[in-house]
Amino acid sequence: MLALVKAENSAGLWLQQVARPIPAADEVLIQIRKTGICGTDLHIWNWDDWARKTVPVPLVTGHEYAGEIVEVGKLVSHLRPGMRVSGEGHIIDINSAAARAGRFHLDPNTRGIGVNRPGAFAEYLALPAFNVIPLPDEIDDELGAILDPLGNAVHVALSFDLVGEDVLITGAGPIGIMAAAVARHVGARNVVLTDVNPVRLALASRVADVVTVNPREMPLADVMSRLHIVNGFSVGFEMSGYNEALEQLIGAMEPGGRVACLGLPSGRISLDWSRIVCKGLFLKGIYGREMFETWRKMLNLIATGLDVRGIITHRLPVDRYKEGFQAMLAGDAGKVVLSWPA
Repeated sequence: MLALVKAENSAGLWLQQVARPIPAADEVLIQIRKTGICGTDLHIWNWDDWARKTVPVPLVTGHEYAGEIVEVGKLVSHLRPGMRVSGEGHIIDINSAAARAGRFHLDPNTRGIGVNRPGAFAEYLALPAFNVIPLPDEIDDELGAILDPLGNAVHVALSFDLVGEDVLITGAGPIGIMAAAVARHVGARNVVLTDVNPVRLALASRVADVVTVNPREMPLADVMSRLHIVNGFSVGFEMSGYNEALEQLIGAMEPGGRVACLGLPSGRISLDWSRIVCKGLFLKGIYGREMFETWRKMLNLIATGLDVRGIITHRLPVDRYKEGFQAMLAGDAGKVVLSWPA
C-alpha cells in the first residue's frame, strides 16, 4: 500500500510502498479516505530533538484521519465493515492505575499512532476497536479528519466554566482558533486571540467570533480597556508554546484566574513564578483528549451548530503532500487535508 514514511534520520517524509497491516483479533482495518497534517507531523518532518528521541525509523506517520472499516478482528463484535469512522490516536495500557480508574487520557504508558506505532498516512490503518469512533452522517470524511485536533481544542475550552467569562488565548494556530470558536459557542463573553502572524489572525477572524490582536502592534491593555475588562481575564488558554506568549498571558490574568496550557515549548521556559503565586492562578496542563468524554461532547457541539470547517485552508491529493507541509511550515495554512486513493 501507499504510505508517508519517516524512512531516514533526516528532515522530510517519503511516499513509499509498504506492507498492508493485518489487524489483530481486537483490531479493525480502516481504509483511509482523508488525513490531516498536525503540528506533531511538522516536528517529525523537521526531525527535531523531540522527534529524534521519540519516533522509530522507519515508521508510517500521521494520526488525524477518517475512513471506512473494511475488516474486523475475530474478537470485535460492535463494529462492522462499511462503517465510516475516525479514532482516538492514543493507544493505552488498560492495566495502569490511571486507566483502571477511568482516566484513560492520563495513562503513563500511552503510545501514539504515527508516533510510536504505524500511523494513518497510509491507505490502510490497523487500530484497536477500543479506539474507533463511528462517524454520524452529518460529519463527512473531511471534517472527520480534523476531529483529533478539534478534540484538543474542546478539551482545553471545556476545562473551565466559560459562560459569561472573558477569555484570552495566546497562539492562533489551528487548535487555538478552534478553541476560540468553542469558547464563543458555549457562551464566553469576550474571546481575545493573540498571535504575531497576520495570516493566522485573518483566518481566526473568518472562523470564529473573536477579537484578534498582534501584541507587537497593539498593546493588549488597550484592547482590554475597549472591551471593559477591568481586572484581567478570568480564563486563559496558552496554545503557542512560546515563553513570551505565556508571560503575556499570566500578566493579563485576573487574580484567581484559570489557565489551560496546551502549547508545547521547544525547550525550557523562564517565568516570573511569583506572579503565578501572588495572583493565585490555577494552571492545568492539557494533553490530547479525555477518553472518551471529549469525543462525546465534541460530536454534540458539532450537532448543535459548532462550525470549524473554515479552518481547512488546503485540500490536496496525497501525492502533493510536500506542498501541504511547506504551507504549514511557512505559517500560511490552517489545516491541510490530504485525500487518499479510493
